[in-house]
Amino acid sequence: MSFEFDLAPIGLPAGAWATTHRRLLRHDGKPLLGLTQGAMRACVYPLFTPAGFPVTSEAPADHPHHQSLWVAADHVHAHVPAAEGRDEEYTYNFYVNETFQGRAPGRIVEQEAQGRALGDEVFEVAQRLHWRGPSEWAAPGGRVILEELRTLRVRVEGACTAIHLRIELGASEWDVSIGPTRHALVNARVSESISLDPDRQLVDDEGRPWHGPSPGARRPARWLDFTGAVGGGNTAGLALVPLPRGEDGWWFATDWGVLTWSPVRDRAVRIARGSTAAFEACCIAHDGPLSPDDLHAVVRRTLAATSADDAR
Repeated sequence: MSFEFDLAPIGLPAGAWATTHRRLLRHDGKPLLGLTQGAMRACVYPLFTPAGFPVTSEAPADHPHHQSLWVAADHVHAHVPAAEGRDEEYTYNFYVNETFQGRAPGRIVEQEAQGRALGDEVFEVAQRLHWRGPSEWAAPGGRVILEELRTLRVRVEGACTAIHLRIELGASEWDVSIGPTRHALVNARVSESISLDPDRQLVDDEGRPWHGPSPGARRPARWLDFTGAVGGGNTAGLALVPLPRGEDGWWFATDWGVLTWSPVRDRAVRIARGSTAAFEACCIAHDGPLSPDDLHAVVRRTLAATSADDAR
């Protein structure tokens, strides 16, 4: 196995230059995924199966703020000390690309990215990002509301491209709270070829068709998997697996292609100044259908492989 990680050109007419950039991870010469810095946020795009089929969509017409595999939240509150010893709440939206329900849009901007191999089968990319608010009076460059360390540990196993994603959000200037909101935190949007397939399947960890959480359900779904046609008689899919098992969160998923897992749907997570909050998930891009048992095994082996470096 061999990995390559470098900047990838963004095609433009002669004389033009890109205001964004993309870093591409290849495995044995084949692209696995790109880390793309868009106008409003950093995301994973594109994302390929080992056979080379793209399984995500970037900025679809119905929701241009859906960016492949991305991290975002639309209720982000900075608790800023003000006069008379009181705090004021500054509220931002890092989910929609424009003002949303009165909340001004911020940008999630990559500051640096570094890649390294962890043994023979895992490649790690560590990104440092700023969640930066819009230009405003007294802060023309925008306030840095959160600092994020985003770590992706990637491996290929048979028909699966597996990503162990860790998000660490830090509050350096003030206390920050996220939520409550359904527009957060780990999100994926499958490709149109999958979502428009009449025979597409969106299933939970027990292989049952997903129609939303059922009243009185004994537990939430531990993961969701979306599979459909990708051309030439082939099928592929994308599974989103919150960690440790997804019980402590809430799902929003639709047959038109979005998967969102929110740990802040019914309550806010408050991050004290100088502290961090961490969230983890696995994302599996797979060729062909994948049974719940097989998906569980891939996740288990991925966590064993991607955690081995931490144990040393």
